[in-house]
Amino acid sequence: MSESLVREGYAGTGPGAITPDGCAVELYRRLAVGDEPDVIAGAAPAGASLLELGCGAGRVTHPLVERGFRVTAVDESPEMLERIAGARTVRSPIEALDLGGERFDVVLLGSFLVHAGEHRVRDALLRVCRAHVRDDGIVLIQREGVAHRSELPWERTDASGCLIRIVSADPVGDGVRSVRAEYHYDDARWTQTFLSRELSDAELAGHLLAAGLRVERVLTDDGTWVLARPVL
Repeated sequence: MSESLVREGYAGTGPGAITPDGCAVELYRRLAVGDEPDVIAGAAPAGASLLELGCGAGRVTHPLVERGFRVTAVDESPEMLERIAGARTVRSPIEALDLGGERFDVVLLGSFLVHAGEHRVRDALLRVCRAHVRDDGIVLIQREGVAHRSELPWERTDASGCLIRIVSADPVGDGVRSVRAEYHYDDARWTQTFLSRELSDAELAGHLLAAGLRVERVLTDDGTWVLARPVL
């Protein structure tokens, strides 16, 4: 287990260290990268300074470094950060991050973190994004797809051979769901339970605006990637 306690409402099972939000370090070391680097590279200036909030084991970090981005990778799990190569690393809970006035061309909030179950956590994440992006920079936010919450069980096979299943998404009050995911390889199995708050387009735009950010455009046809800019 990680040295940090797992948060209330979050859990993880399976081989190796488990982070405070229930992520399995060995699982995220194995999973293949998807189209995230393509989406990010299509929106970000070449060679930009990029702050990746919640880098995990580097699944997205490493392709971004290979594409020439100057990445600062943030995670609260030391076991995750040990897997990062080629990027500057910072160990911190995202919502408490303070880099002393340092600003970046691009701030990345991926992994559906914007759907944090607690309002205070989501709002703090977005304030951190605004505090660390240059006034002429951009914030890239990944949000849940509709199928992840309404067409269950939902599943896909990762390029690494992992069968990923969203088994259930049970309401627990105040618009929050308890989501259970399963990850199956031939030689190992992991589960994760986490809290997720559904956000409409209007709600997301409102929370961003309260943090000093405005939605400029949606980057993908499925609506899962949004580009925001600072409000000046």
